[in-house]
Amino acid sequence: MAAQQRTNYCNGEWVESESTETFTVRNPADQSVVGEFPQSTAGDAERAIDAAVDAKDAWAETPGPERGAVLRRAAGLLEDRADDVAETLTREEGKALPEASGEVQRAVDILYYYAEKASDLAGEAKAPSGRASRLRTVTEPVGVVGLITPWNYPIAIPTWKAAPALAAGNAVVLKPASQAPTVVHELTECLDEAGLPDGVLNVVTGSGSEVGATITSHESIDAISFTGSSAVGEIVRESAAETGARIQLEMGGKNPAVVMPSADVDEAVDIVGSGAFGVTGQACTATSRAIVHESIYEEFVEGLVDYAEDIDIGPGLEADMGPQVTESELEGTLDYIEVGNEEGATLETGGSVPDVDADGHYVEPTVFSDVKSDMRIAQEEIFGPVVAVIPVADFEEAVETANDSQYGLSASVITDDLSQANHFVDEIDAGVVKINEKTTGLELHVPFGGTKNSSSETWREQGDAGLDFFTTSKTVYLNY
Repeated sequence: MAAQQRTNYCNGEWVESESTETFTVRNPADQSVVGEFPQSTAGDAERAIDAAVDAKDAWAETPGPERGAVLRRAAGLLEDRADDVAETLTREEGKALPEASGEVQRAVDILYYYAEKASDLAGEAKAPSGRASRLRTVTEPVGVVGLITPWNYPIAIPTWKAAPALAAGNAVVLKPASQAPTVVHELTECLDEAGLPDGVLNVVTGSGSEVGATITSHESIDAISFTGSSAVGEIVRESAAETGARIQLEMGGKNPAVVMPSADVDEAVDIVGSGAFGVTGQACTATSRAIVHESIYEEFVEGLVDYAEDIDIGPGLEADMGPQVTESELEGTLDYIEVGNEEGATLETGGSVPDVDADGHYVEPTVFSDVKSDMRIAQEEIFGPVVAVIPVADFEEAVETANDSQYGLSASVITDDLSQANHFVDEIDAGVVKINEKTTGLELHVPFGGTKNSSSETWREQGDAGLDFFTTSKTVYLNY
């Protein structure tokens, strides 16, 4: 498949950047070139913002059912080309093809979901105090929104931000991650072909320091939705504070799975293994800590080692687990594995670059045992297929250990004890809580977000909560 020279999408057209500089997106499995993209300037971002400002009023005045119809047509177009888009996603991001296919289908489902929701965005009637009066609310879009998205779910996350924003009547400026921007272009092509008016969606590629900073600091941006690292999220927060823009930040995680004696150990191993090693561990919700009762600890570790060693590693189009997205991500994972060894944890399996017949960024699924909660591998987000297994004496210690983190995104408990399950829901400090299920995987119609350093704890994403972020309301008092 030939690599493409890509451009920005602004005011309904694919346009050249002001800059002559480009960056190359390569397949992390073999270093083949997937595409060339503009290393855009602040001026490119400003041009996109101006286009959104010019388009916002007409789109806001478009009836909700008409906006929904555009999203519905885009969903059908993306569904028609889903196989090709999934292959492209695997080629540029690296995840296994079944995972990529599932992600593309999620994007299709999100578009269909918000297509229907667009018809309901009107407001509510309330009971007035007086007899000759009416009282109601009117739901309105916030205006122009900036979306900054990560590379690890390069079509699902842009879609779950853009779809509710568009459904609510906002104009959008989107900066995709430079590691995997191609599938955002595929999504944009579907929305364009579906009849989205000029200027309502604008896509600009480039660096966070140039394009991203322009979006987050621009006075015309009314709201910013960002997913990425906690460090960059804090920069976005500070920048938005200067302009007064509404913010929605979803950031890192160090997600625990608590395994209690009543659980079936084999089932627990499958749950933790899939949560830890799926998508090559490159998920903010990945299971990076297994907190296991000491009575089943050795059996669990043995099972998890077997699970890890049974994973077929290789190019995402062929294997169970693909490469990490870039050489720097691989090096970061290998550095943390070295840290774990230095801290005194026991490396049970993995920890090395596997012998794969391809020039890719591969690392073995890695299991550490004898981990203490204060070790760096138990506290810091690794973003690779590494899981730290921590022994605990009882349920209370398990919950305390699970909460011993700066993050609070997703957490699970694996138990057949209903009382423990309910107590875990009450006591865990996380935005997503699961019982007998891996920490990864989300339903599109319920809120998603974290606590502590995992989130701004302002507005949640997805479902009705996603629409709440992109809307504001008026209260109307009518007397006669």
